[in-house]
Amino acid sequence: MISLFLFGFVFSFLGFTLPSVLNMTALKIRLDSNKKEFIKFTTGVSVIVFLQVFTSIYIIKYLSGKPYLIEILEKTGVVVLLILSIYFYKQHKKERKEKVIVRKNSFLMGIILSTLNMFAIPFFCGTTAFLISYNFLNFNTISVLTFVLGTVLGTYYILYLYGKFALKIQEKTGNLTNNINLILSFITAGFALFTVIKFII
Repeated sequence: MISLFLFGFVFSFLGFTLPSVLNMTALKIRLDSNKKEFIKFTTGVSVIVFLQVFTSIYIIKYLSGKPYLIEILEKTGVVVLLILSIYFYKQHKKERKEKVIVRKNSFLMGIILSTLNMFAIPFFCGTTAFLISYNFLNFNTISVLTFVLGTVLGTYYILYLYGKFALKIQEKTGNLTNNINLILSFITAGFALFTVIKFII
C-alpha cells in the first residue's frame, strides 16, 4: 500500500511540475493576492483532482475495449485547448491595460480550471494503465483510495511549492511572471497543436 501511495504522489508531482495552466495560475495568485486565496485555489484544484483520479481508474476499465471513445475525447480536448488559449491571450491583453487585478473566489477558480484541464484524465489514465499492467494496482477499495490519496497530495504539494517560492521564481524569471497569461496561452495552444499532429501522424 505504501508503494501505491508513493506511485500516486510521485506521478502527480512530476506531472504537474512543468509549467501548466494550474501551477502558473497558482503562482500568479500567490504573487497578486494573499496566502489565504492561494490555499483556497490549491484546495479547489485538489478536490477536482480527487474526482479525476477516481474517474480515470474506472475509465481505463471501461475503455479497454473501446479505443474510439478515447479518440473522441482527445479531439474534444483540442477544441477546449484552443478556447483556453484564446481566453488567456485576451486576459493578457486586458491585464496590460489594467494595473490592479482583483481575484474573487479563488476556490471556485481552482475548481473550474482543474475541471477544464484536459491533460489530467488522460495523464491519470496513463499512470493507472501502467500500474495495472504491472499488477501494482487493482480495483479493490483500499488500493484505489491509497493511490488517489497519494495523487492528490502530490498535486497539492507541487502547487504549494510554486506558491512558497513564488517570489524567488519571480526574481529568477523577471518579466516572465508579468506575462503568465501569455505563457498559458502559448502552452495550451502548443498542446492543442501537439494533439493535432499526433492525429495526423
